[in-house]
Amino acid sequence: MSRIGKLPVAIPQGVEIKVSDKNVVTVKGKLGELTRKLDTAITVKVEGTEAIVSRATDQKRHRALHGLYRALLANMVKGVSQGYKLEQELVGVGYRAANKGQLLELTLGYSHNVAFDLPKEIKVTTAQEKGQNPKIVLESADNELLGLVASKIRSLRKPEPYKGKGIKFSNEILRRKAGKAAGK
Repeated sequence: MSRIGKLPVAIPQGVEIKVSDKNVVTVKGKLGELTRKLDTAITVKVEGTEAIVSRATDQKRHRALHGLYRALLANMVKGVSQGYKLEQELVGVGYRAANKGQLLELTLGYSHNVAFDLPKEIKVTTAQEKGQNPKIVLESADNELLGLVASKIRSLRKPEPYKGKGIKFSNEILRRKAGKAAGK
């Protein structure tokens, strides 16, 4: 049995889980509503304040999906009750970030500014404090979408290994190279 899959998902107060007959799970909470279609081999039962994920057989594929869907369901429950937040830093001279609603404008050392249109499910704020790197803060109930958007933003200017210039996550530790002067 899957160690992750056999753990029940605790449902906090104010969160409602519905499972349709077509194996579609809908999780509703104070921060929004998330929906996911499950594989036919996986079933979800809501019993009181817990949701239990089970599988049809002990096939290798079903065992793999068991833990996956339990983790996805737990992320959905946490997302609609507490939400997710990601911080990114822009490291480099002249790098700036500003947002106008759902449009994120980035100055990343290119000959032009980069405009990045964010989905409506994501809330963005930018901060520029004196002596600090500019920050981008992304918040959403959907962890999967939040990670996807954050990685797309990071891919606009990945941190380079010599000076560390680029867009990085605030908790990310970069491996730095010594450069050619270190050999002498």
